[in-house]
Amino acid sequence: QVQLVESGGGLVQAGGSLRLSCAASGSILRINDMGWFRQAPGNQLKLVSLISSDGTANYGDDVKGRFTISRDNVKNTIYLQMNSLKPEDTDVYYCNADVVGTTGQWTNEFWGRGTQVTVSS
Repeated sequence: QVQLVESGGGLVQAGGSLRLSCAASGSILRINDMGWFRQAPGNQLKLVSLISSDGTANYGDDVKGRFTISRDNVKNTIYLQMNSLKPEDTDVYYCNADVVGTTGQWTNEFWGRGTQVTVSS
């Protein structure tokens, strides 16, 4: 199967920066879209950013201009550079990947376990 491992979360003051990473491993032929979602307890999952295999990036309206997503297709890894962080950015951030398996006969969506981002005021 496929595992997504996130890292880079933590506690930061408002105005600060964090860099999240998500590495995918396992039975991977290729990865289509890969990205980040966020969720607070009791709230719906919300898009932060997605990046396609050719590097096309999309962002949620509340992070445009502050966050930048990037991707290393050789390492099957994505990064999220988070600048000018605000207290309302506090959430658990989940990595997501649309994976084509090594046989080429299946495509499935996988999720990481999440990493906590806390921004203090």
